[in-house]
Amino acid sequence: MDSLGEKKLDSKKGEYKRIVLVVDDEDVNRQMLGAILESDYEVIYAEDGQDAINQIKAHRETLSLVLLDLLMPELDGYEVLKWMKEGKTINRIPVIVLTSEKSAEVKSLQMGAADFLAKPYDLPEVILARVRHSIELSEDANIIKATENDHLTGLYTREFFFQYGKIFDHHHPELAMDAIVLNFNRFHLINELYGRAFGDTVLVAIADGIRGILEESSGIACRYDADTFYLYTIHMSDYDRLLRKILKVLSGVLKAPEMRIRLGIYPDIYRAASLEERFDRALQACNSLRNKYSGSFAVYDMDMHEREVYSARLLEDFEQALEEKQFKVLYQPKYNITGDRPRLCSAEALISWQHPKFGRVRPDAFIPLFEENGLIQKLDRYVWREAAEQMRKWRINHDIIIPISVNVSRVDIYDPEMPEFLDKIVRENEVNPRDYLLEITESAYTDNSRQIVQVVKDLREAGFRVEMDDFGSGYSSLNMLTALPIDALKLDMAFIKDISVDNKEMRMVELVLEIADFLQVPVVAEGVEVQEQYELLKKAGCDIIQGYYFSRPIPPEEFGRLIIKEKKGE
Repeated sequence: MDSLGEKKLDSKKGEYKRIVLVVDDEDVNRQMLGAILESDYEVIYAEDGQDAINQIKAHRETLSLVLLDLLMPELDGYEVLKWMKEGKTINRIPVIVLTSEKSAEVKSLQMGAADFLAKPYDLPEVILARVRHSIELSEDANIIKATENDHLTGLYTREFFFQYGKIFDHHHPELAMDAIVLNFNRFHLINELYGRAFGDTVLVAIADGIRGILEESSGIACRYDADTFYLYTIHMSDYDRLLRKILKVLSGVLKAPEMRIRLGIYPDIYRAASLEERFDRALQACNSLRNKYSGSFAVYDMDMHEREVYSARLLEDFEQALEEKQFKVLYQPKYNITGDRPRLCSAEALISWQHPKFGRVRPDAFIPLFEENGLIQKLDRYVWREAAEQMRKWRINHDIIIPISVNVSRVDIYDPEMPEFLDKIVRENEVNPRDYLLEITESAYTDNSRQIVQVVKDLREAGFRVEMDDFGSGYSSLNMLTALPIDALKLDMAFIKDISVDNKEMRMVELVLEIADFLQVPVVAEGVEVQEQYELLKKAGCDIIQGYYFSRPIPPEEFGRLIIKEKKGE
């Protein structure tokens, strides 16, 4: 087995030799042991205790074993053992003590010796076997130690953390324990602003704070991944104090606004769940604080548990809901307001779920859930197909083409089969791609603008029109806008909510309208609810309006009645 330290190369055998230090004040004993060991090891010597310490210092990183005589003049073997133990050298370099006094065995082992050889010495085969065994045990321990601790923080790695946590539970079943997840929110910004080396300094500071907590409350901790730490401690009542302790340590390296620590806690008094499940719940509590910029903590409670069960049920029922068409596609009309009267010009396809047990499930309850669990692509394709089929039905029933816009998730954009799927459904339903509008959020453009811009260009070349959805909620620069392939800007409803004459929200809307005019694309304002908003937007030059002012999202049959009214000019 290879040592963690350096070994000498035996040129005759072509093998690495481990280095063994023989410490004895009698030359004959040194020579005897050297003769036994030299065929398998590189042997160095020391004549007394001080000489031994000097040799250990000189070969600290290369020594594999020390054979140490206990009885020597001036500085004896006990003093060497004590020095090695205090300096923690003995933790890596095993020591076999040599003495003719059997009574010294217990004391030397208590001081950290790995084994004991009595004088007169045993057969050479026995000595070699004991030396080999001690070195192998030490190297195994060092290998384990090297893998059980995170190289940066010194805390446990996740694998050893859970292993030791389960051992702790086994030996202390009576203790109430807390599973705690600590995360530095948006840690990547620290690396981007100050560099990775400074980011490492922050992580080490967090680890130091955690060690301080563990000194007060028995337990263990690990660095779970880049900026997330797990703590398993005896149940505590003051989590705010725990948070303050971490922030205090961080204050030595960061300014207060930069310290974005969040804690998720699962206090499992009765050990009702497995260790992994307890930390899953603590992580859920931690994630409930996502994107909060100040330090805070959340305790997993029954409300979170009910939400977890609810979410699990929604995920479990997803496939059946698709098969049974429990998902209903509703259509919210859009009105062109540039003329004398508003005219129905298109609609947005929106999803609703009529669950057999829970009744109507709001989109904001299941869409983020499906995005997190990789199901949103299936749901999107369901909506896309339903919308294309509905366009065909309206054309047949009402002899009119109503353009429909559908939402495109980020995961869809990275799907190489998306253009082919869209092309297939519009051809099957004899829909002109120009009337099938694709809404892509502004923030999606900034994720990987080069790739997304290329995808959007390909879709537009195939005939589809693309709207930038939620404009104003992301981080597009004006310079970036000039390069983006878009056919319309859709104002984020947050802009519309508070507009009034000459206030800053209204001025922002007017600015966007000027940008759109420069780009020669229309602006769609969604979330319009009252007469005042409508009139302000019309006066400012907005092209299209969508919102409860005209209509909520409605079923296809009800939308059909709007089409009939529009054809009659009502």
